[in-house]
Amino acid sequence: MRHYVTTILLLLQINFLSGQVVTSNDSVQTLQEITVKAYEQNRKLMQVPTAIAVITQPQLLRFNNTNILPALNSNPGIRMEERSPGSYRLNIRGSSLRSPFGVRNVKTYYNDIPYTDPGGNTYLNQLGFYNIQSAEVIKGPGSSLYGAGTGGALLLKTNQANWQPGLSFDFSAGSFALNNLNTNLRLGTDAVQNTLNYLQVSSNSYRDNSELDRKVFTWDLNAKLSDKGKVTAHFLWGDLFYQTPGALTLTEYMANPKGARPRVGPIPGAAENKAAIFQKIFLAGITFTQRFSEHLQNTTSFYGASTRLLNPTIRNYGRTNEPHTGGRTFFQFDKKIGERSKLNIVTGVEFQQGISSVRIYSNEDGKPDTLQTDDEINNRVFFAFAQATLELPKDWFITAGASINSQNLNITRLSTSPVIEQKRKYENELAPRLAILKQFTRSLSVYTSVARGFSPPTTAEILPSSGVIGTSLDPEDGINYEAGLRGTLNHGRIYFDVNAFYFALKNTIVQRRDANGADYFVNAGSTKQLGLETYLSWQLLRNSKKMISDLKISFSHTWNDFTYKDFKQVNTDFSGNELPSVPPQIIAAGIDLITKPGVYLNINYYYADPIPLNDANTEYAASYNLLGARTGWKKHLHPKVLMDLFLAVDNIFDVTYSLGNDINAFGGRYYNAATPFNFAGGIALHFNFK
Repeated sequence: MRHYVTTILLLLQINFLSGQVVTSNDSVQTLQEITVKAYEQNRKLMQVPTAIAVITQPQLLRFNNTNILPALNSNPGIRMEERSPGSYRLNIRGSSLRSPFGVRNVKTYYNDIPYTDPGGNTYLNQLGFYNIQSAEVIKGPGSSLYGAGTGGALLLKTNQANWQPGLSFDFSAGSFALNNLNTNLRLGTDAVQNTLNYLQVSSNSYRDNSELDRKVFTWDLNAKLSDKGKVTAHFLWGDLFYQTPGALTLTEYMANPKGARPRVGPIPGAAENKAAIFQKIFLAGITFTQRFSEHLQNTTSFYGASTRLLNPTIRNYGRTNEPHTGGRTFFQFDKKIGERSKLNIVTGVEFQQGISSVRIYSNEDGKPDTLQTDDEINNRVFFAFAQATLELPKDWFITAGASINSQNLNITRLSTSPVIEQKRKYENELAPRLAILKQFTRSLSVYTSVARGFSPPTTAEILPSSGVIGTSLDPEDGINYEAGLRGTLNHGRIYFDVNAFYFALKNTIVQRRDANGADYFVNAGSTKQLGLETYLSWQLLRNSKKMISDLKISFSHTWNDFTYKDFKQVNTDFSGNELPSVPPQIIAAGIDLITKPGVYLNINYYYADPIPLNDANTEYAASYNLLGARTGWKKHLHPKVLMDLFLAVDNIFDVTYSLGNDINAFGGRYYNAATPFNFAGGIALHFNFK
């Protein structure tokens, strides 16, 4: 089968070379020209003094259209993992150290609305590939403007940059019974824009007990109220089901990597106990933007959301309801100072309130049985922030910002008599940031920054699956020092972005697992994290009149030296050891080719070093090399109808590797085998109404 699909790839390249010329609306915009929103700068990337990855729609469409993982992993300093289909982890500079599952310590915004809940958890797995049109990933502490957190921030956008009325259908199918359907309807005018989107993706997946079914409906409104005001509204409904096969020992992984976790003594296996996630989410939010004068404007967002999570596992059955609400408001002031200087001030507040109910039962054949614990969690988060950016003569930019953070946590255990109530308050934690950038020419800028990160434990860490309430956990606290340069060469054809950082973190939160596989968390003293991140792209050819009209290569390299500086647990000293879950080196590379007839080819390569799996550094996951490709043909069937036929192949070398290892797992259960060689083919039809 692998050779058969590879042959199809080559035939597609040959057979369509005599087709019709295509003029596409998704032409690639060079990164340095993109205006980024990070830190409310709204500036060209060359003028933003921070390490940031910008993922645009052309970058997302280089892969198989099933999730955003490979697009994120093409950027240095970012590692998204998938323990099983639908079970994501997002690692920005080592932040997955705290995440046995899910996304934590990465503050996420969905169209400017807080998407991370008050407990610090982000259900990124609820969003499908077609729900995200672009993303900005801020690397390093973003506490000065985005609240408590040491892992960075993720800013997601759901609408295309160049909106126009139309209708799109996308369908693809492939290995392991993959079916991926998306419908997108855009109605309105330049003043009032409506976008409705429905997606459904299902798969039997590679491993036993790892089926996936995701349905998501969204509605986005963008309305112009006046010349000075606009409103955006967003609605999201999602229904997600996926099975969780569980981690394997090295012996099990080598013998049968597709197997689910088997029964071990009295502990049932994953399939036997029907381990799975049943998750429903609802979110509605609205954002008002009003310009009061030439110099002053306000942006205010409010939202309400609720998540219902049912989670049968090998050891229990969890039922969680998590309603929460919140908002964010900030003022922006811009004013020229003299002839050649400019001042920008951003100041505002953000708040969130959640009242969650978490009930844990014994698991009887995939159904809840005897109640074990019943907890009510009241979580309130508030922070105020301010930032000033001064643009000086000779293209100097100085940014200074800070936030003051407060979080109140109240856990009431109703399943005991008498009722137990525990409280913890994290407040008045000042998180400042100072950054300086010098733009020497239009094609070269250099920046440096220092920022403090403060990150209290999430609800899932304070109340882990072991059932032990961990209000004694202290927040992480660290200072990040950074320097970088970005620019272009050869008349803009070569773009480079290099940054180096040193992050000193105290009270690092790390995960442990007990003999039953339940997780719990401890503070691990201090860590020392050094890194170098490099990104390079080179536009080798760009001439619409030639047969090969566009040829581009890209390369990213991540070098990490993350170690425990001071960490002793009882009589064991881990000081000097490598931090688990972080590969010392990662390489990603790509080749993008577009021909005059509309045939295109994307080739992707990914390499990861051996990964330490425990604090003692006695076990490592092996290094691996991955190769993937996508080829297709874009053609206008009509001036207003664009067709895209494609075929994507992943893991061409058929490598056995683990993507999303269980860290510090009891009994050596570290490994979650990733999908071997697989393919998907599909068609997209885009109808424009204008």
